[in-house]
Amino acid sequence: MKRNENTKLNRSWMAAFSVATTAFAAHAGGGFATGNQENTWFVSLGWPAIVGVAVAMLLLAMTIREGQIMMNSRGLKTYKELFECLYHPFDKVELLFELFFNIMVLMVVASCISGAASALTQYFGLNYYLGTFVIGLVVLFLTIFGVDLIRRASTYMGIVILVLAVSIYTVGLLDGHNLLDVMRVDFSVHGWSQLPKAVWNGVTYSAFQWVTVPAILVCGTSVLKTKQDCDRSMALTFTLNMLGLGLAVLMLLCWQHYYLTQPNGTTLPTLTTLKSFGANWLVALYGLVLFLCLISSAVCVIFGFVNRFENVKFLQNVENVPVRRALVSAFIMVVSMGISFVGLTNVVKYGYGYCGYLGIAIIIVPLLTVGFCKNRKFMKENAQDAKVSFEEVYEEN
Repeated sequence: MKRNENTKLNRSWMAAFSVATTAFAAHAGGGFATGNQENTWFVSLGWPAIVGVAVAMLLLAMTIREGQIMMNSRGLKTYKELFECLYHPFDKVELLFELFFNIMVLMVVASCISGAASALTQYFGLNYYLGTFVIGLVVLFLTIFGVDLIRRASTYMGIVILVLAVSIYTVGLLDGHNLLDVMRVDFSVHGWSQLPKAVWNGVTYSAFQWVTVPAILVCGTSVLKTKQDCDRSMALTFTLNMLGLGLAVLMLLCWQHYYLTQPNGTTLPTLTTLKSFGANWLVALYGLVLFLCLISSAVCVIFGFVNRFENVKFLQNVENVPVRRALVSAFIMVVSMGISFVGLTNVVKYGYGYCGYLGIAIIIVPLLTVGFCKNRKFMKENAQDAKVSFEEVYEEN
C-alpha cells in the first residue's frame, strides 16, 4: 500500500515538473533571452527590480493555478471554454480575451523573429531571412503534431534553458560589480521612489505573459489529475521562473553601467554583456540558450493559437489534422514577420505593455477573485479531498 502511495506521489511530482518546465520554456522567449525584456520592465528601475520580478512570477503562478483547476475539474478543452466558464453568465466577455490573445500571439512571435534577426545576425553573420526560415520550420514541425510532443519538447528545452541560463547568469553576477554595492548606491540615489513602479510593472508583466498560458493549460489537462497536482505544478512554476528571471535581472543590474553605453546595448543587453567577458565558451552557451528560447516560446504561443482555431468551419474541408495545424501555424508566422520590422524594443515596450494593461482587467483580477471563488465552491461541493481525481469530479457532473 505504501509503495503504491509513493509511486503515485512520484508520478504527481513528475507531472507537476513537466508542466512547470513547459511553463518556464514558454516564458523564456526571445525578449527574455536577449535581456531586452528584463531591461525594459525591471532593471531600469534599479534595486526594486527584484520585487517586481517576485510580484510578476507569484501572480502568474497563482492565476495559472486557478485556470488549470477550472479547466481540469470541469473537463474544458480550450481557453475559449475556460473564459466562458470564468465570466458566466456574461459568456460573451470571453471575446475580450480573444482580442488580447490574438494580438499578443502576433507580438510574441514577432519578438522571436526580431530577436533572431538582431542576435543571430550579430552572432553568426547568418542571413536574416535564412535564420527566420530555419526557426520557422522547426516551430512549424513542433506545432502540428499535438500536445504530447509540445509537452515533451518543452520539458527538455526548459531543463536545458534553465541549467544553462543559471550557469551564465551566475558567472555574470560573479564577474560583475558587487550586487549589494550596486543596490546600495541605487537606494541612496532613488530611495523608495521606484518601488510602486516596480510592483505595477510586475503586475503588468504577469498579465501579458498569459499569452503563453493556453498551451500550458492544454499540456496540464492530461497529466495534472488532482487539485494537489495543480498546487505542486504551480509551486514549481513559481520557483523555476523566479530563479531564471531573478538571476537574469540581478546580473543585468550589475552590468547596466556597461551595456547602456554600447551600440545595441539596450536591444541585446545579455549578449553585449557576455561579449565583454572575453570567454568564448560562455558566448557559445548563450547562443544555444537564445536559440532554444526563441523556439520554445514561439512553439507554445503558436500551439495555443492552433489549438483554438484548428477546428473552425473554414478549415473543416481539410481532413488531415497536421495539415490544418500547419496552415494555421504558417498564417500566424507570416503575419508576425511583418510586425517584427518595428524592432524588438518597440514590440516589448509598447506591444506587450498595452496588452498587459488589458490583461490585468480581464485575466489577473477576474481569476484571482471570481475564479478563486468559483473554484473553491465547485471543489467544496464535489470533492472534499484535494487528492480526488478531477475525472471523478467531472463524471459526477
